[in-house]
Amino acid sequence: MRKFLGLAALAVMTAGAANAQDSGGTPPPPPPPTPATTIVAPEWRTATAENLLVIDTTKGRILIELTPEVAPLHVERVKLLARRGFYDGVPWHRVIDWFMAQTGDPLGNGEGQSPYPDLKAEFTFRREATMPFAAVAEPAGARVGFFHSLPVQTQPDSAFALTADGKVHAWGLYCPGVAGMARDEGNDTANSQFFIMRQAYPALDKRYTIWGTTVSGLDVVRSLQVGDGDNGMMTEAQPDRMTRVRVAADIPEAERPSVQILATDSPRFRALVEETRAARGADFSVCDVVLPVQVTN
Repeated sequence: MRKFLGLAALAVMTAGAANAQDSGGTPPPPPPPTPATTIVAPEWRTATAENLLVIDTTKGRILIELTPEVAPLHVERVKLLARRGFYDGVPWHRVIDWFMAQTGDPLGNGEGQSPYPDLKAEFTFRREATMPFAAVAEPAGARVGFFHSLPVQTQPDSAFALTADGKVHAWGLYCPGVAGMARDEGNDTANSQFFIMRQAYPALDKRYTIWGTTVSGLDVVRSLQVGDGDNGMMTEAQPDRMTRVRVAADIPEAERPSVQILATDSPRFRALVEETRAARGADFSVCDVVLPVQVTN
């Protein structure tokens, strides 16, 4: 019955419209077009709890955002050791001012490691077109920018169409706060020891696997006791220690730190890059761009 009434009403309306036109009436104007919706990217991005490493030390807390897309084997190893309590109480046995702070050796002398096998090097990675990458500079034949919070250099997007796997070559950059894996002479000898950069050191790029970035606590890294022996090793100096290392996802939600990082696809990020570029001039580097972070808990 409703369908029948709807059709009848439509017939009456159609007839009325025809009579209006026949009698010289003016049909109503069409409705105005609907304005296009502008999609604005969120200004902040939340680091996932599964990829956030919480390092409590004798000098304070360090938060590292892990990047499994860049170094899956090394991220898996760091998580495994953290979850088994391997890093708890381990000293920062080698700390060099204006360079880096190294830890992860249960012996505290640079000779120790975990009982697990050494890892295959992951000095570079293959960047997919779908990976979020924000360029801050484009020198000839390359792009430099951020993948999440990690500073990265990569081949240009035009190379996607030229490779067999549809991906391009990329690698992390050793800017302040970047976390890398220590190793012996051989490339495939990383195990449990790692270091966090106190300053930029590009000579390490593509020579040591990068697995994360310090998003909070770089001041803690820079405050760690510097070694008094050769090559930054601790001899008479009392080393600082990692008191507890956990994956944030394993911490009760009420106690878990939540980290908001400036989104690299936001207008505020673009403004930050341009402000930094203007301040640094010809000396501008991706390492100069410091992403704002908000931490709760």
